[in-house]
Amino acid sequence: MRMTRSVDNVQFLPFLTTDINNLSWLSYGALKGDGTLIIVNSVGAMLQTLYILVYLHYCPRKRGVLLQTAALLGVLLLGFGYFWLLVPDLEARLQWLGLFCSVFTISMYLSPLADLAKVIQTKSAQHFSFSLTIATLLASASWTLYGFRLKDPYITVPNFPGIVTSFIRLWLFWKYSQKPARNSQLLQT
Repeated sequence: MRMTRSVDNVQFLPFLTTDINNLSWLSYGALKGDGTLIIVNSVGAMLQTLYILVYLHYCPRKRGVLLQTAALLGVLLLGFGYFWLLVPDLEARLQWLGLFCSVFTISMYLSPLADLAKVIQTKSAQHFSFSLTIATLLASASWTLYGFRLKDPYITVPNFPGIVTSFIRLWLFWKYSQKPARNSQLLQT
């Protein structure tokens, strides 16, 4: 975005859902007392917030971006308010928050597939970032293994779709690699 001074061919929804996801898991980690979840998701939330601010800076139509951000932050705040104020039992709060985090994680991993129809229609994977696909595969596989190690289904189960969607995107890169789009180079940095 900074190099091209544009958000063309850059999806906003993955940045937003990942930020909300990091903030949710940060809360789950704090409630559970899991230092790994706290540290990783603190750093992730800071980076995603930075990406959102850069996107906003270069986005010509800020209203839609701000509305999406406000809507998801509203859902997040309502969820946190519910969990912290209305669910007094710590174990029940942990379970409900784990479920809440799982839903956001799955939405985060599915959000890049919003352009799936466009990719198939144009027979070009230019709307996907190859480096982001690899990073998603590695992160989701790591969290899935971490969840298995802790025997925590709230970490294991929602990260598995990240592995599946990454392989779908890698397959699409392979399938449409013979017809690179002229802007595809921008997405791979």
